[in-house]
Amino acid sequence: MIKSILVPVRGDGMVATVLAHAAQLARKHDAKVNVVHCRAQAKDLMPQGVPLSDFARKVMMEQASELANRQENHLRGILHKLAAEFGLNDDPKANGSVTCTFTEMQGRMADVVKHAGRLSDVIVLPKPQRERNLGESSLKSALYGAGRPVLICPAQLRPDETFAQHVAIGWNGSLPAARAVASSLDIMNGADRVSILTGGKVQANGPTAEELLDYYALRGITAKIVRFDGKDPATELLKTCQSIGASLLVTGAYSHSHETEMLFGGNTERIVDQTEMPILMAH
Repeated sequence: MIKSILVPVRGDGMVATVLAHAAQLARKHDAKVNVVHCRAQAKDLMPQGVPLSDFARKVMMEQASELANRQENHLRGILHKLAAEFGLNDDPKANGSVTCTFTEMQGRMADVVKHAGRLSDVIVLPKPQRERNLGESSLKSALYGAGRPVLICPAQLRPDETFAQHVAIGWNGSLPAARAVASSLDIMNGADRVSILTGGKVQANGPTAEELLDYYALRGITAKIVRFDGKDPATELLKTCQSIGASLLVTGAYSHSHETEMLFGGNTERIVDQTEMPILMAH
């Protein structure tokens, strides 16, 4: 059951994108959106390796704190406007509507995600920007540290009314794929159409796509199996999603260790890098 959605934010220009997706999900499941601003600590904004007098350090710490306060106030104003635009009520005393709260936590975003994510049903994050070295640690913190499913939102993409109406599940019989299935049952129940996408190397001794079809049927979910071929399962999976008109992909993340995937370029890394559609991932 999806009732608590975590949206960690910072000044990376992706606030509107992640909040729009969270709002769409919250309205469909009557859930609460918890927006957490990851505020950098003043000491982390100090220049490293530069000798400073006590007076200079004090002044710079005060300036860093003041800057962080201004950024937080600016972000609160933006979030208040966006909440209204996306149909969220940010009045903490509100009843009978989909609500949105705003809190602040100090520290690195990956640490905030780990702490706040463990009691959330879904964590909404922007697609990592590898060229700017942004987001990869937060994604892995959500999957490994918080252990929760993560909705990854491509840059500048706003969901429309088709979001999560046609859901595709990438199935290879692996444990992460099975966890993705379990984590997304509410979403599958709310979808108009569900497609089971299977192809490439299926895990030895893992359940087949036909067995997943039966699993869904027991829960009142009607699904259809779609098979694909190709040497690169990640690319073919995304192409198949596009060809069948899916608006959300659900998939397992890091069937191998994430260190192995980082070194040798696994399917998870390629899916995240190449996607132009929202993806719900679970490990």
